[in-house]
Amino acid sequence: MKVPINISLDYMDYINYYTYFLETKSDPRTSKWFLIGSPGPLLTILATYLYFCFYAGPRYMKDRKPFDLKNTIIVYNGFQVIFSIILVYEGLVSGWGTGYSFVCQPVDYSDDPKAVRMAQAVWLYFICKIIELLDTVFFVLRKKMNQVTFLHLYHHSMMPICSWIGVKFLPGGHGTLLGLINSFIHIIMYSYYFVSSMGPQYQKYLWWKKHLTAMQMIQFCIIFFHNIQVLFRQCDYPKIIVILLGTQALLFFFLFGNFYHKTYMKPPKTSENNINVQNGKAK
Repeated sequence: MKVPINISLDYMDYINYYTYFLETKSDPRTSKWFLIGSPGPLLTILATYLYFCFYAGPRYMKDRKPFDLKNTIIVYNGFQVIFSIILVYEGLVSGWGTGYSFVCQPVDYSDDPKAVRMAQAVWLYFICKIIELLDTVFFVLRKKMNQVTFLHLYHHSMMPICSWIGVKFLPGGHGTLLGLINSFIHIIMYSYYFVSSMGPQYQKYLWWKKHLTAMQMIQFCIIFFHNIQVLFRQCDYPKIIVILLGTQALLFFFLFGNFYHKTYMKPPKTSENNINVQNGKAK
């Protein structure tokens, strides 16, 4: 009889600590904002997203033709360009263009209008990461499963989690440079997708595709060094968060680097096969 009692007590200790942590560490200004009160709604969204990508979506599309979503995707990409422009503007006027320090920037938890505006910008960035889950939904409905890679799923799953942590606990300060840079890259990225979705006649304007991947890798380098340097100075910003952001940036750098190498640096398989055939080494 003692074992269940101990388990119950341990469970209650966990619940009490979880409640205490949320009450003492979260930002009261954002606690009642949409999807921020607890991690439950976000985890439900991500679980549904992954279930659709891995099981429900492919099963539904198995015996169906790909959906023609051209107009929907054009509108979606245009919306993402505009949304990203707004995020860059808000990030600049709320801090990074009006006095934020690139060396050490603590979070301002006050009700100062600029601090509240930055918190709202962080929340908008979080909402943007939720909307971006539609990228994968469109891939599945168009039967483009080759594009639903580990890199794609990991990136789209982790970004909402990291941005939720930002809104809940740190809606401002040092870590928000990530959102500013990422939103700037997304202006370019979704502009590329916008042009690409308009039809094959526009492919001649998309010669800069590999440079977009290179820019994404550069952003991860900037984010990594911007966060890691805080570990070596006195700064009123949580070290655990800069470690999290720095390690994630490093991981994304290597994942995108591997994609860049496979896509743009390795010789095409068709050419390799042709050479092998010519040498009498048919595969």
